[in-house]
Amino acid sequence: MVGIIAASLFVSCADNTEAEGHMDGEHHEEHHEGDEEGHDHEGEGHEGHDHMNEDEDMSDKIEFGPKTVDTSAAISTAELVSQFEGKAEMEATFKGEINEVCSKMGCWVNIKTEGEPFMVRFKDHFTIPTMTEPGTMAYLTGTAIQDTVSVDDQRHYLEDAEAPQEEIDAITEPKYTMTFIAEGIRLDK
Repeated sequence: MVGIIAASLFVSCADNTEAEGHMDGEHHEEHHEGDEEGHDHEGEGHEGHDHMNEDEDMSDKIEFGPKTVDTSAAISTAELVSQFEGKAEMEATFKGEINEVCSKMGCWVNIKTEGEPFMVRFKDHFTIPTMTEPGTMAYLTGTAIQDTVSVDDQRHYLEDAEAPQEEIDAITEPKYTMTFIAEGIRLDK
């Protein structure tokens, strides 16, 4: 069970066809078959994505992504989860607490809920500072989608997170969960 929960928490940079509603395991696997295209998580450069220049100072910046977030339209994370129930897709702006940030490039976050955290992937691979602290409140705008995470993808995410092999081996079933594709994020510093 811990492995399944952890798998949902560790999301590597995924192909942006996912951000357009194609969030299934086969698209993620196709993206990773092309690691020679620059999606090598172990490489220093983490090339292949439109990440900000490492020299660019993002510490004072609070807004990221191609779309400006209208904070006045934000609902709570609990409302997002409740309103999404039974839907396949839903546009929304919400305020939530960051539970975890991609430590490699800041290209995804997990949002804390009363239950299991959910993943947020950034459309067009924009990034936020990797030093963004868990507990930071953020406003996000984009689309919540119903996602199927294959066994292979769950195991891949755990491998990216350097999880113990017993957790990786414990993954035996696909996971069905909500994922949020953010077009903009505003950190509440």
